[in-house]
Amino acid sequence: MPLSLLVLALSAFAIGTTEFVIMGLLPNVAADLGVSIPGAGWLVTGYALGVAIGAPIMALATAKLPRKAALVWLMVIFIVGNMLCALSTGYSMLMIARVVTALCHGAFFGIGSVVAANLVAPNRRASAVAMMFTGLTLANVLGVPLGTALGQEAGWRSTFWAVTVIGVLALIGLMRFLPFKHDEEKLDMRAELAALKGAGIWLSLSMTVLFSASVFALFTYVAPLLGEVTGVSPRGVTWTLLLIGVGLTLGNVIGGKLADRNVQRTLLGVFLVMAVVSAILSWTSVALIPTEVTLLLWAVACFAAVPALQVNVMTFGKAAPNLISTLNIGAFNVGNALGAWIGGSVIAHGMGLTSVPLAAAVLAVLTLLVTLITFRQSVNPELAPVTN
Repeated sequence: MPLSLLVLALSAFAIGTTEFVIMGLLPNVAADLGVSIPGAGWLVTGYALGVAIGAPIMALATAKLPRKAALVWLMVIFIVGNMLCALSTGYSMLMIARVVTALCHGAFFGIGSVVAANLVAPNRRASAVAMMFTGLTLANVLGVPLGTALGQEAGWRSTFWAVTVIGVLALIGLMRFLPFKHDEEKLDMRAELAALKGAGIWLSLSMTVLFSASVFALFTYVAPLLGEVTGVSPRGVTWTLLLIGVGLTLGNVIGGKLADRNVQRTLLGVFLVMAVVSAILSWTSVALIPTEVTLLLWAVACFAAVPALQVNVMTFGKAAPNLISTLNIGAFNVGNALGAWIGGSVIAHGMGLTSVPLAAAVLAVLTLLVTLITFRQSVNPELAPVTN
């Protein structure tokens, strides 16, 4: 395993922690800043929109840089953004700081995915991308629960200081170990933009948006759901987040291996499972053990789709890998914003927290339908099964 893949995974861990830990800290932030839970949920939406808007802008801004240099500068932005989060004294300042942090997110994962895929043989691309995204899943296994526990004990700002330190370590690793390719192909911006033509690309990006909306309609409000419906204590929420993180990690590994064999079947199967399990959670959430089991299965299914979705758009958009891969990360976060808004709207309109998993299930069904349309109208041999 190339050491540079581990460095990319550490960077993903830092970025994933700062994105997802806000879910565990949502009640603390809301209480400290004097806003409602749905209001605090907008911090998730703000970050996601920052990624969505910043992804293409930063991809184009770094287009002339070597990929290593681009990743280094993006990590610098990430560090500055987290410092601003830690220094925030009010809701508006924290929202601005979250958006600044988010600017690097899409381009980093987009360019990083291309770098990871180029470090291995073509038939191992999904596994290499999954290895980088392992940092993202470990952020949920370790970063989110530990960050939540730290924030509960020492104040939520301490969590962002801790992430800042991890970001500095990741920056050192990128500068020291990421290879610099002198023969790296020069990017043609006209070719990059021309690659956006075709229904396959836009349908694939729509798949990502709807998938992520399904995930974050539920994930954003999992802490209030556990606390108010299941009756889990704040410490118990931390342990449940750890369990979810384990499921996400398992799903990422399983999804990478399945996608190396067949991207289409992996995505169709995962979205079907997500729809069923999300719907079941609406009924199991009133009891502790059934809730924990259901959330574990849901987490496995969710992250099993991530490597396949990334490889899917990289294959459709192989003429412009940096831009297309980055746009897909932006699409993830458009879905994050949409999902957080839908979940918050369900709560705000008095339908109750148990209706949030049902909303996630409906979104998963829509994702499945768009996936069927995408693969029926876009026959792509590179997405076919791999035979060994």
